[in-house]
Amino acid sequence: MLAVALVAVLIYWPLMLWANAGQAARSLASGADLGCGTALQCATQLRNPVIPAPQQFATGFRSLSVPPLADTSAPRNALVTGGETLLGLALASLLGLVLATLLVRSRSFERATLPWLVASQTVPIVALAPMLAVLLGQFGVQGFFPKAIIAAYIAFFPIAIGMAQGLRSPDPLQLDLMRTYRASPAQTFRLLQIPASLPYLFTSLKVAATAALVGSIVAEISTISFSGLGKMLAENSRASDTVALWVIMIYGAALGIALVALIGLLERLVTGWRRPV
Repeated sequence: MLAVALVAVLIYWPLMLWANAGQAARSLASGADLGCGTALQCATQLRNPVIPAPQQFATGFRSLSVPPLADTSAPRNALVTGGETLLGLALASLLGLVLATLLVRSRSFERATLPWLVASQTVPIVALAPMLAVLLGQFGVQGFFPKAIIAAYIAFFPIAIGMAQGLRSPDPLQLDLMRTYRASPAQTFRLLQIPASLPYLFTSLKVAATAALVGSIVAEISTISFSGLGKMLAENSRASDTVALWVIMIYGAALGIALVALIGLLERLVTGWRRPV
């Protein structure tokens, strides 16, 4: 991570100058007064740059982060989006575990439902989110919960497929050993298949967490929202404030890293037996 961060820092300045110089040159050619002489000098002073200069980033972070609990602050809205994502991930995990168990237990269920599960993931979430929000609104479900349901919809599939693969992962010799000990199907499922599937589950959860975060943000953009990073993205996009958009995207990326790190920590706590002694 440090090496990648160092490379990003090294290429940031020349990339920023290259991306902004063309826009600055076009503005100067049109007769705009940017308060600078050349396109290279103006590249760090554009009001809406393609890539913000360091001082613009610093100003943007300060204006969107202080005070941190204000209604318009990025930290507070990131917490809202994070809460929606965690609730959606919990719902997706519950649904994914149930589906995975049914897929493993019944070949008929797998043949009948797996194509529909795959098809459900091809529906554009941008089109689905408003319709789902309207449908839930007719039953009085509004605010925080619809975003979590949309996040769960986009996140359950990798959990279901990964967990199903994990439940099928025990070696046939291990299954034979359980039968030798006269273990019931429920005991085999609880004592062998569930522990064997945990590494698959946590790998799927890491994929699903990022999908759920994207689902939450898209749901906030596509529906009526009063808080969240998606709401901030929509508002600042309409205002053409590119510096704010960059700051909000970085907050979203940091939130995604934090969610995956949280799942990684939980994985180390739950599957500590997998670490070499």
